[in-house]
Amino acid sequence: QVQLVESGGRLVQAGASLRLSCAGSGRTFSLYGMGWFRQAPGKEREFVAGISRNGGSTYYADSVKGRFTISRDNAKNTVYLQMNGLKPDDTAVYYCAGDRLYSGRQSYTPEYWGQGTQVTVSS
Repeated sequence: QVQLVESGGRLVQAGASLRLSCAGSGRTFSLYGMGWFRQAPGKEREFVAGISRNGGSTYYADSVKGRFTISRDNAKNTVYLQMNGLKPDDTAVYYCAGDRLYSGRQSYTPEYWGQGTQVTVSS
């Protein structure tokens, strides 16, 4: 089992950049495919980006492709989400999630989740 803690969310203006971090506990973090998901008020949770265990494969929702970049540093047990060109529609609570079976693709709900970090983009 892994515990995940997100950080880095805050209030920014449209067009700004922000980097979210997700720190994982335990020695098996490198065995976990990881993803970032988000949930805006009144909306369902949605996939944002995913990354394979060794970082060799990444996947993105169409809405963030070209603006967001997911990466990981297994030596630091951390996965990142670099967000550029933020828009008000990106406002949401961002969650990282993962498990051993997760490849990083969109069509899967990982088992382990963090508590989330709020990102607010003002216009």
